[in-house]
Amino acid sequence: MSIKHVVKIGGSLFPEYAVELAKQLENTDSLIILGGGEFANLIRRYDSEMKFSDEANHWTAIDCMEIIAKLVNDKVDSSRLAYTIDEARKISDEGFTPIFVVSGFLKAEDPFECSWDVTSDSIAAYVANLLNANLFIVTDVNGIYTQEPKEPGSTFISKIDATTLLTFQESSIDAMLPTLLLRYGSDCYVVNGKFPERVRSLIDDNINDYNFDYTQIIGE
Repeated sequence: MSIKHVVKIGGSLFPEYAVELAKQLENTDSLIILGGGEFANLIRRYDSEMKFSDEANHWTAIDCMEIIAKLVNDKVDSSRLAYTIDEARKISDEGFTPIFVVSGFLKAEDPFECSWDVTSDSIAAYVANLLNANLFIVTDVNGIYTQEPKEPGSTFISKIDATTLLTFQESSIDAMLPTLLLRYGSDCYVVNGKFPERVRSLIDDNINDYNFDYTQIIGE
């Protein structure tokens, strides 16, 4: 059994939605990467006051991803923590869903500059490219909007190319992701994880219900 999908579950979905979605991904050939959520947001806030180094911010934010990964794994019987790509493949072969703890892997690979532009979205894209897997960015909104979803006049975008996305000031993905999708020549899907069945619909070839909003980002 190979890993066919990398599913990045946003920290904004922690705890209840993240746990439920991780359970729903059983037997889908998926690898899960979890965002840092409120833990990472606290570091951003402290950084705005104290101006920590880029390295300290980057690696402590990744530590926050590890905290949430361990907490979600604790509540999901069908998952196992993986610390390397080989371990993730072994866990998947054994019929469990790997939840990837990325800190050691990233320190060995060192693919990114330390920056707030690089979050779990970009990390998930890097891992998906290594695995030649589909990438799903699961967040707490339906996808990409022309501006903040709550702003007057904001409209939903169902399909957008990564080059256009580079011009956006802000969106529900991190600033580096469009650049990586263009570099890898790959697409990704942004979908609302408050509805786990939507994620399953996009992942499972046997489910053909796409009657909901999601965004496809074209990286070619």
